[in-house]
Amino acid sequence: MDPERQQDPDYAALARFRHALRKFLVFSEAAAGAAGLTAQQHQALLAIAGLSQDGALSIGELAEILILRHHSVVELVDRLAKLGLVERMADPADGRRVLVRLTAAGRQRLQALSETHMKELAAIGPALSALLAAFRG
Repeated sequence: MDPERQQDPDYAALARFRHALRKFLVFSEAAAGAAGLTAQQHQALLAIAGLSQDGALSIGELAEILILRHHSVVELVDRLAKLGLVERMADPADGRRVLVRLTAAGRQRLQALSETHMKELAAIGPALSALLAAFRG
């Protein structure tokens, strides 16, 4: 067999892993859509709930986590606020900063989405673990 045509096991492992991740992301986007959210809106709610120290993040922190520009996150937060899922508040430690936190409706929407995602991850977890095992050796 021509060595150039031989399949590299690392390429195969990476391809399978990226395919599994993409399938999960497509699932996640569809679940967010069914809940009336975009994937970015879902990710923002998840970041605020899961990565904040006290239940709130600044716009800058949220931009860094989401790997988005500041002005894009301002627009994202505007849309989430219009949906009643987040609220802005002044940072008590620095009144110049704006913090964003989930509302009760935002927590409810995120909880429902998270339950759906956890069920999916439980279902695909063994396959993902097997794919990751290919990189441990």
